[in-house]
Amino acid sequence: MKLNDLIKKIENKYPLNLAYDWDNVGLLVGDFENDIKKILITLEANEKVIDEAIENNVDLIVTHHPFIFRKINKINTKDLKGRLIHKLIKNDIALYSMHTNFDIAFDGLNDYFMEVMGFENSKILDVTNSATLYKVAVYVPLTHEIQVRKALGEAGAGYIGNYSHCTFNSQGIGTFRPEDNANPFIGKIGEIEEVKEVKIETIVPQKILQKTIDKMIKAHPYEEVAYDVYKLENKGQSVGLGRYASLNEQINLENLCEKIKVRLNMEHIRIVGDLNTKIKKVAVVTGAGSDMVSLAKSKNCDVIITGDVKYHEAQDALDMGMTIVDCGHFDTEDIFKDAIKRFLDRIENVEIIKSEVYLNPFKII
Repeated sequence: MKLNDLIKKIENKYPLNLAYDWDNVGLLVGDFENDIKKILITLEANEKVIDEAIENNVDLIVTHHPFIFRKINKINTKDLKGRLIHKLIKNDIALYSMHTNFDIAFDGLNDYFMEVMGFENSKILDVTNSATLYKVAVYVPLTHEIQVRKALGEAGAGYIGNYSHCTFNSQGIGTFRPEDNANPFIGKIGEIEEVKEVKIETIVPQKILQKTIDKMIKAHPYEEVAYDVYKLENKGQSVGLGRYASLNEQINLENLCEKIKVRLNMEHIRIVGDLNTKIKKVAVVTGAGSDMVSLAKSKNCDVIITGDVKYHEAQDALDMGMTIVDCGHFDTEDIFKDAIKRFLDRIENVEIIKSEVYLNPFKII
């Protein structure tokens, strides 16, 4: 598969525009026209990971943390980042990063964490964006209404909640007169024609609007397709960072920590608060989410599970009566490999392997 085609599949599910402005996501190194047969997935790419990719004849490395994040002034073998970029290019290995867009998107890292922990019916902790919706109305002769309606649905139009292919259909009479140089599907040049038509209306998110219109026109029999596009005030699916959920059964903080250690294969966890605290509602922000303690508190959460909590942030949490479970940045995000592998495994004729390099730079003695 061409890298460009693979990227389209990834970004259709995890769009780059979901990422924060300060982030650096997408194809950071590589040729869009390269053939991709083998992908290595990893939390981030250091020299050991790149050497692992070379040894395994990998064509593409997919990381969570951006491989290129800060300004680069030079690319040469004496500079650390430059040496790694040089090694990637020399071995024809592309590198693609999906960071906050993967954190924010549905079926991304935060949702996968909730799934691993068995936290059901989660909601978004911090909504960052809501999809802009459009209504598309197209006028179709009765002979082709099923064909056009199918094209709209297959393009992704018509989603309302958990329902797909939603449309409203009303019949009427369409009139037109083919002028000179027209090539009418129905009617004769210079004569007014009346045709029984159906008006098909459906909802389309902005990100697939043009694709939907293109597929609709391709399925339509008319030389000139009559259709309307309206921008709607009501918003579509919301996305955002972090998740929160009510537990099916109350648990104390100590038992919650033991459960986390088992599910994430951890030996140690830092906590802020009393181990006997009763937990009924939890918030989760993978990576570093201590700046969302107050937000979690406002959602009536009893605890926030995250990483990279600083001393003064912990003190503030205690003052506001909030409990924190600090699993560390690495341990809340190393599950990226499992989360993205499940998605990439659906792509045919591409082998997916997980990096075996242990990347946590910290050790506890």
